[in-house]
Amino acid sequence: MSHVRIGAVGYLNARPLTWALDADPDRWRVRYDVPSVCASLLHEGQVDLGLIPSIEYLQADDYRFVPGVGIGSRGKVASVALYTRKEIGEARTIALDTSSRTSVTLIQVLCRHHFRINPVFVPHGPDLAAMTSLCDAGLLIGDPAFDADHEALGLQKIDLGEVWTQMTGLPFIYAAWTGRPAGVNEGVVQALQQAQADGVAAREAIAAEYGAGDAARAARAAIYLRDNVKYGLGADEAAGLQLFLDYAADMGLAPRRRRLEFF
Repeated sequence: MSHVRIGAVGYLNARPLTWALDADPDRWRVRYDVPSVCASLLHEGQVDLGLIPSIEYLQADDYRFVPGVGIGSRGKVASVALYTRKEIGEARTIALDTSSRTSVTLIQVLCRHHFRINPVFVPHGPDLAAMTSLCDAGLLIGDPAFDADHEALGLQKIDLGEVWTQMTGLPFIYAAWTGRPAGVNEGVVQALQQAQADGVAAREAIAAEYGAGDAARAARAAIYLRDNVKYGLGADEAAGLQLFLDYAADMGLAPRRRRLEFF
C-alpha cells in the first residue's frame, strides 16, 4: 500500500506514539480524532490501524494488537479521573465523558468490584462544571482531565489508574494500535514499535510543543509523560488488559470474552 491509513488520538498522552508518524507523511496518512471516533473508523474499515480504546478489541473477532505498543499506567495516570461532589460511596449519579469508551467501561467495573456502588450513568460532553452540576460525579479523560482545575469547583479527584492498580496490582492499558491482519504487515508493526521508541525519547520536545510557549505548562506536561503515562505492552500490561476485558465481558459491557491476539 502506498500509505498506511492511521486513526489516531490527538491527546497529549498519545503523542509519543504519533510523533514520528507525522514526520513521515509519505508512509503514514494520519487522522486525529477522539478515541470513540477512532474506534468507529476502524470498525467501518476507513483506517488500517486505529489507536482505539482497548475495550473495542472485543467488538471484532479478527482484531489484533501491535505487540509491545500501548498507552497505559501503573498507578496514577492523572488524565483519567472521576471528579466527585461527595464521597464516592454516596454517589448515585455519574456523568460519563462521551469521548471515551474504555474509561466508561473502567468506571463501571470499579463501581461494581471496588467501590461497591450501583449509580446511574449519564452520557455527557466533557464539561466538568456542567457534568457535576447535573450529577454527583463526572468522568473525564485525556487533555480535559489533565487540565481540569477541580479544586476551583470544589471537587475531589479520584484517579482511575491508581484505583485499578490498587485493586489488581496490575497496569492498565487505555489504548493500543489495533487492526485486522489483512491491512498490516511485519514492516508496519516494526515501524510502529520504532515510532514508540522515538516518541518516548522525544518526550521533552513533545511537552514543549504542548506548552506552546508556556514554560510551566510544558514542565507539567513533561512530568506527566515521564511519570504518569507508561508506554509499552509487555507481559504485565497484557495481564492487566486481559483481566479488564474479562471483567467487562462478564458484566455484559462487551459482547464476549476473548484472549489477546497480536500481529
